[in-house]
Amino acid sequence: MQAMPPETLFAPVIENEVSVGRIVLVCEHASNHIPAQWGNLGLNADQRRAHIAWDPGAFGLARGLARRLGAVLIHAPVSRLVYDCNRAPDMPGAMPARSEVHDIPGNAAISPDERLRRTRSVYLPFHDGLHGLIMRRIALGLRPVVITIHSFTPVYFGKTRRVEFGVIHDADPTLARAILKAAQETSLVTELNQPYSADDDVTHTLRVIATPYCLPNAMLEVRNDLIATQEAEEAMAETLTPVLNMGLIEIQRQVKAG
Repeated sequence: MQAMPPETLFAPVIENEVSVGRIVLVCEHASNHIPAQWGNLGLNADQRRAHIAWDPGAFGLARGLARRLGAVLIHAPVSRLVYDCNRAPDMPGAMPARSEVHDIPGNAAISPDERLRRTRSVYLPFHDGLHGLIMRRIALGLRPVVITIHSFTPVYFGKTRRVEFGVIHDADPTLARAILKAAQETSLVTELNQPYSADDDVTHTLRVIATPYCLPNAMLEVRNDLIATQEAEEAMAETLTPVLNMGLIEIQRQVKAG
């Protein structure tokens, strides 16, 4: 039996941790980087650039929002095809053998040992880092508002998606509904729990890090054709900044009102 190569830990990147703001932005699908130890997973260059490997535009949007909101940003450095940090290790989508219409040859027959190695290398460092970030801020009296940033493809399994901005919640819909209400001031076609919902197992990060501590939370999904360039990312960040601010003001008002 061939010996497994030594495990490399891929720690998340944390930006602006010195911020005293409450918002923590999370971008699990920021990168399409596939480390050399996994080759190219049997994919061609176009597939590695496509939405199956990451969330195009999400990282640039998250950075734009972080600058404008004075938020902390934490993001994963590895493609979700190696390990999707928004999935638990027992979920099929954590290391998918197929994504939309694309087979992922490098994930076709992952052994339990390899699943454990990827979990140790990618998933655990990300969630340990995120959990530590949240706990440090709670200790400082900066009880976080957790918002995850994603993008989605305008055509999925051949079906065109009309929605442009989706706001998704886990167990607590309070912040998601406040953001949805604020987004009505924009021209974006906005819907609650679209194009995915918690029933699709897309709120794992919120379920693990926000729900147990009763932290306000939401998952944002932006259609990726609207953030396809750096200029578009910045424009969307400009559009969504007042939306998120109004959403936060609304939940603060509700808390005061009892």
